[in-house]
Amino acid sequence: MAQLIGGLATSHIPSIGNAIAKGLQQDPYWKPFFDGFPPIRDWLAEQKPDVAVVFYNDHGLNFFLDKMPTFAVGAAAEYHNADEGWGIPTLPPYRGSPELSWHLINHLIDQEFDVVTCQEMLVDHAFTVPLKLFWPQEICPVTTVPICINTVQFPLPSAKRVYALGKAVGAAIRSWKSDRKVVVLGTGGLSHQLDGERAGFINKDFDLKFMQSLQSNPEWATQYSIHELVEKTGTQGVELLMWLAMRGALSTGGSGVRTVHSNYHIPISNTATGVMALAQVD
Repeated sequence: MAQLIGGLATSHIPSIGNAIAKGLQQDPYWKPFFDGFPPIRDWLAEQKPDVAVVFYNDHGLNFFLDKMPTFAVGAAAEYHNADEGWGIPTLPPYRGSPELSWHLINHLIDQEFDVVTCQEMLVDHAFTVPLKLFWPQEICPVTTVPICINTVQFPLPSAKRVYALGKAVGAAIRSWKSDRKVVVLGTGGLSHQLDGERAGFINKDFDLKFMQSLQSNPEWATQYSIHELVEKTGTQGVELLMWLAMRGALSTGGSGVRTVHSNYHIPISNTATGVMALAQVD
């Protein structure tokens, strides 16, 4: 069976992609953020995962407000990105893992998740920036399965439902008849609001409690409704749902994971940024 080695989470702000393209990693503004990644890259180099399952949210490149699925799973041989207007360089296509994609899709349907199956799928900065952060090579060395979660158009899935999705994905990965190593990613956040009266809102205390909960009490955030999460983290802070899905895929309980490394820095482009790697230990 496949081995689920752990989970990764990071912010995916478009300006990060520009900073990478311009080589600004050691710039004083950017260094505290980028310094969070070398220990995780070292761990990935030791573990050598073959496949990355990526929970992310699309910002209008592949889905728009007229057609916004709650959950969508990519089942393509490769995934292209495109110019979103942020000035981020277009990257080479990311290789898919169709065999795992279809295994996940079938398992999720069996578990009564009504997912949209995408045999063609454009992936935006929420997908490409995290992969570039963890694997800065010109060609990403892992194959990928994108899982898009709606955090844009209400109604949004609840934190409890997203956590359950993550658990179902984790169970499917463990039942996949393959010798490949799999890592799961959650991308986005943390607390931030880009518009309205609370533009620039950041809630450091909540962010740090949330990051700690992923180690010790992974269901902690499921006590909150979406509207409560918006109040506590900002309109776009609900992107923490992707982190929650990642954690759901791993074993439950604090004894099931080990924190490899984590980092928190504010602000980057009016956003609270975080990165975390959790190793599966049971």
